[in-house]
Amino acid sequence: MDWQKTIGRLERVARVATGIAFMVMIGAVLVQVLGRSVVGNSPVWTEELTRFALLYLAAFGAGLSFRSGDLVNVDLVCEALPGRWPKVLRFVSALLTSLLCLMLLLPAWTYTSIGRLQTSPALAWRMDFIHASIFVCILSLFVFSLARVLAVLAGRSDGLPANSQNQAS
Repeated sequence: MDWQKTIGRLERVARVATGIAFMVMIGAVLVQVLGRSVVGNSPVWTEELTRFALLYLAAFGAGLSFRSGDLVNVDLVCEALPGRWPKVLRFVSALLTSLLCLMLLLPAWTYTSIGRLQTSPALAWRMDFIHASIFVCILSLFVFSLARVLAVLAGRSDGLPANSQNQAS
């Protein structure tokens, strides 16, 4: 199987998951606002669900933002350098990001597993499902930064984010 197709599929999954998290957050906030405005009080669980949805929105969105180049990036100096330096620095940045994420995967999994012992106050959900958002975030950043590293090594990319390459073409 072609690794670029796999990355494309993972990107689509992350986009759908981000959209679902956003819709859940919108729904919970809508119930909360209508509850306060129409009924006079809102259900307790809406605030908790909103927070959980926001965590997953950020978790799936972080990797997508890295892939598209929408993460905060200070590249003013890097891109002004002559020759191959910008490409080298983009490669090093992606490599260091993937290595840092790789180092954080096990601690994130440990943090996630601790949540088995806890439940959320309002929804009574096991917190390992909520803590998993941190693992998802780090895994997502790892996958998309490693994809950029592999693309540069294979000569298929100059290290620019996916959106930047599409705009340059």
